[in-house]
Amino acid sequence: MAGPLRLVITGATGFIGGHVVEAALAHGHAVTAVGRDETKAASSAWASRVRFVAADLHADGFNPSVLGTADAMLHLAWPGLPDYRDPAHLERHLPADTRFIERMLAAGLRRLLITGTCLEYGVANGPLSEAMPTAPTLPYAIAKDALRRRIEDRMPPAATLTWARLFYMHGPGQNPKSILALLDAAVGRGDPAFPMSQGEQLRDYLPVTEVARRLVRLAETPGASGIYNICSGEPISIRHLVEARIAEHGATIRPEFGHIPYLDYEAMAFWGDGSRYQREAEAADD
Repeated sequence: MAGPLRLVITGATGFIGGHVVEAALAHGHAVTAVGRDETKAASSAWASRVRFVAADLHADGFNPSVLGTADAMLHLAWPGLPDYRDPAHLERHLPADTRFIERMLAAGLRRLLITGTCLEYGVANGPLSEAMPTAPTLPYAIAKDALRRRIEDRMPPAATLTWARLFYMHGPGQNPKSILALLDAAVGRGDPAFPMSQGEQLRDYLPVTEVARRLVRLAETPGASGIYNICSGEPISIRHLVEARIAEHGATIRPEFGHIPYLDYEAMAFWGDGSRYQREAEAADD
C-alpha cells in the first residue's frame, strides 16, 4: 500500500460493514461510511471518525456525487438477508445493484471491491477454489453470481474489480439465528440442552474481524483483481464448533444432536481454498 486511501464503504451499519469500517480506520484510511440506519451509525464506536452518508443506493434518484471522490469502494450492502430464498434477490436487488454500480463507474470510480458468497459454488464439496465453475441454487447466490458477470462485462478499461467470496463467519453483531449466536443465547438463559443437527457437516469459519481485515487488505493491494475466497481454508465440523464454544463458556449445556435436519442447499463438506488471497494479498509487501 502506497499510503492512506479514501475509501467508500457501503453497508457500513451491517454485521460485516461495521467491522470493515473499524479495520479501514485502523489502517489509517479516510472513510465515507454509507448506510440506511442513521441511529445505528450515530451510536457506533467509529461515528466521530468517519463521514457518514445515509442513502438508499437502489433508489431511482440516487446521485453518486453524494459519496464524494474515492480511491476505492468496498461494496458490502445488499438487502433482504438472511433470507437466501427470497425471489426479490433476482427480481429487484440484482437489477437495482447493477444500476447503482454502473452509476458509480460512470461517475469515475476505478477501484471496486464487491462481496460475493461461497454459496455461488452451489452444492459442492470442498476444498473450493476460485477456478471452479459456479453452480448457485439459491436466489441470493444466483443474483450475486449474475451481478459479478454483469459488472465484469461493464468494467471500464482502466478500472479494477475485486470479487471477495465470503464463507462463514462469527463475532459481534452476527445474525441472532446463526448457530453460535443461538448457542450463546441458550447458554445465557441457562438452558440444559441445545437442539441442533447431527453436526457432522464440515464448514469454514473465520472471525468477522479477520474477514474485515482481509477485505481492507484486498482493497489496499495494487493489482488485486478477480475472485478471492475469504476463508480459513480449514474445515471444522459443526459438532466440534459447538463443543468448543461450550468449553469456551465453561458451560454444562448438552448438545442435542440430530434434532434439526441438515440444510438442503449446503454440501456436507464445504470449505474454501484461500491460497490465492494469501499469495497475492498477504504476501504483497514481503
